[in-house]
Amino acid sequence: MSESVSSGCCSRLRSCPKPRGLLSTVITKAVMGALVFGVVWSITGPECLPGRNLFGLVVLFLCAVGGGKLVGLIQFPNLPPLPPLLGMLLAGLVLRNVPYVTEAVFIEQNWSSAMRNIALAIILTRAGLGLNPDALRRLKGVCVRVAVVPCTTEACTIAVISHFLLGLPWIWGFILGFVLAAVSPAVVVPSMLLLQKEGYGVQKGVPTLLMAAGSFDDILAITGFSTCLGMAFGTGSTWFNLLKGVLEVVGGIVAGLLLGLFIHLFPSDDQAELVQRRSYMLLALSVFSVFGSRAVGFAGAGGLCTLVLSFLAGLSWGSAKVPIAAVVGVAWDIFQPLLFGLIGAEIIISSLNPSTVGLGVAALFVGLVVRLCVTYIAVTFAGFTLKEKIFISLAWMPKATVQAAIGSTALDLAREEGDAVLEGYGLEVLTVAVLAILITAPIGAVAIGLTGPRLLQRYTTMPDEQPEKPAETAAAVDGKDNLTYESKL
Repeated sequence: MSESVSSGCCSRLRSCPKPRGLLSTVITKAVMGALVFGVVWSITGPECLPGRNLFGLVVLFLCAVGGGKLVGLIQFPNLPPLPPLLGMLLAGLVLRNVPYVTEAVFIEQNWSSAMRNIALAIILTRAGLGLNPDALRRLKGVCVRVAVVPCTTEACTIAVISHFLLGLPWIWGFILGFVLAAVSPAVVVPSMLLLQKEGYGVQKGVPTLLMAAGSFDDILAITGFSTCLGMAFGTGSTWFNLLKGVLEVVGGIVAGLLLGLFIHLFPSDDQAELVQRRSYMLLALSVFSVFGSRAVGFAGAGGLCTLVLSFLAGLSWGSAKVPIAAVVGVAWDIFQPLLFGLIGAEIIISSLNPSTVGLGVAALFVGLVVRLCVTYIAVTFAGFTLKEKIFISLAWMPKATVQAAIGSTALDLAREEGDAVLEGYGLEVLTVAVLAILITAPIGAVAIGLTGPRLLQRYTTMPDEQPEKPAETAAAVDGKDNLTYESKL
C-alpha cells in the first residue's frame, strides 16, 4: 500500500508543470548570485560583512556581471552588440561614487591591485595563446605595417600632446601613449567574426588581417609600456633608467623563452589529465611571472614573460591548445568583471580635475585622428580599394581590454613607492585610459557594424566552393554563436 502511494506521489511530481523561459532564467540567476554571497559568508563570517574586503569583492563582482548583462541586452538591428565590458566599468564607477554605498563596498588597495594583476596575467595568456604565426606568414608585410606603424605613431603623438597639454614628463607621456595605442580584441574580434560570417571582406582577407594584426599591435604596445615603466621608476641617471627599461624587456623575453621551453617538456604527452595539468601550469606560471617580476623590482618584465611563455606553449601544443585556451577563457570570464569593475572603482568623480578630463579627451582625439590617417597610409599599397582602406582605419580605433589591464599598473607602482607626485601622474594615466574605453569602445563597435556592410564587398560562393577558413576563426564561425566571446560571461 505504501509503495503504491509513494509511486503515485512521484508520478504526480514528475507531471507537475515546471517554470520555463524568462521566469526560470531570472530565478536561476538570482539564486546563483545569492549563493555566491551565501557561500562566502558561511565560510568567512565577519570578513563578508559590509565594509570588509570580501563583501566588497562579491558585491562588485555581482554588480559588474549584472551591468555587463544589461549593456549586452542593448542591441540594434544589423549591428554587433555593445561590449558588456562597458557595463562592468560603469558598475564599478557607480559603486565608488554613490554616497554610503562606497563605504559598504570597500576594497583595500593591495587586494584591488592583486585582483587586477591576476586578470592582467590571464588576458596576456589568452593573447599569447591566440597568436597565429601562420596568419602572419600569409599576410606578411601588410600585417606588420598595420600592427606597428599606427601603434607607434599614436603612442608618440599622445606622448607629445600630453607633455604640453597635461604637463606630464616625457617618460610618463610615453607611458600614457602606449597605454592608449593598443587596439581592443574584445571589440574588434566579435565584430570581425560577424562580418566574416556574412561574407564581407573575406575575399581580400580584411577580417583575418585585423584579427591577426590586433594581437601583434597589443604586444608592441605592452612592450613599449614595459620599457617606459622601467625607466619611470628607475632611481639612477637617465641612461641608467633607459638601460633598466631595456633590460626589463630583454629579461622578460629570456625568462619567457626559458619557461616556454620548460612547459614544452613538462608535463609530457603520456601523462593522465593532460589538459588540466597543462592549464594549471600555464596559468600558474603566468601569474607567478607577473607577481614575481614586481617582487624583484622588474615590473615591466612580467607581462612580456607571460606573452612569450604562452605563445611558445601554444606553438608547442599545436591544435591541442584548443581545450587549454577554453580553460583560460573560463578564468577570464571570472576575472573580467573584477578587472573592469575595479578599474571603474578607482575613479572618484568628485576628485577629478575638469581640466585633466578635458585635456585628456583632447589628447585622445588627436591621437585617434593621427592613428586613422596613418592606418590608411599603411594599407595604401596592399591591394585594398578606397572603401576597404577607410574601413580598416575605422576598425583600428576601439580601445578597452589592454587599457583596463595595464592602465592602473603605473598607479599601483607609484602607491608602493609612496610618492605623491608619481601617484598624481599615475591617476592621470588611469583617468584618460578609462575615458578612452568609455568613448572608443561603443563608437568603434557601432562604426564597424555600420560601415562594414557598406564599405566591404560581400563574397558568396557555392557550398562546394567555400574558401578555407582561417585556423583561428573557423571554430568560432562554424560553431555556436560566439559574437561576445571576449566579454560574455
